[in-house]
Amino acid sequence: MTGWALERLAGDAGALHRQDLDPSSGRAVWVLETTGPALVLGSTQHDGVVDRSSARQMEVAVVRRRSGGGAVLLVPSEHVWVDVLLPAGDPLWDDDVGASFGWLGAAWVGALASLGVHGAVVDDDPRCRTRLGRTVCFGGLAPGEVVAGEAKLVGLSQRRTRAGARFQCLIHRHWRASWYRELLAPALSDPADAAALDRIEVGTVGSGPDELVEALLAALPR
Repeated sequence: MTGWALERLAGDAGALHRQDLDPSSGRAVWVLETTGPALVLGSTQHDGVVDRSSARQMEVAVVRRRSGGGAVLLVPSEHVWVDVLLPAGDPLWDDDVGASFGWLGAAWVGALASLGVHGAVVDDDPRCRTRLGRTVCFGGLAPGEVVAGEAKLVGLSQRRTRAGARFQCLIHRHWRASWYRELLAPALSDPADAAALDRIEVGTVGSGPDELVEALLAALPR
């Protein structure tokens, strides 16, 4: 089992997150393109974290994914969203959910280095989780995610079934802190949390989806 099948999917963020997970046919890489802006809540986040009036005014859909973590803002052309599917029993499979991201984080480090983004490393310190990270994905770190200095470059989450895992990966090309502040106002009512949002360091990458995916496919284990 060495190759990675490549598939490109486009649609609204909710439909893309509901896409059937069937990694039983082998390893796969999905490149997902949203057709409109969306705020994606993690599986355990409460609906009350969102200012629905702001979402309507800003024409941002509010959807939910089945993987954990904080909210992620998806704006067409301003992010690169890639999912990596791994069948259960694959040599890369790890029953330890926390440790299971390591190989994928390492692949992203290699892919980014090939595109001239140097100094990136895989985070393996669970103490990096923060209260803000439970609200905003890029406000905290989890093992396996990729950082350069203090800036988070690649956010990761995972959905598992008996058939396998769907690793969800996001890289920003543009970071909109002000949009997060408006859309998540109920969850950021504490001035300390709002100030922490303004201090988030997010690494942005100029490369487009095609370049990043090509580099990732070359870096993934065979």
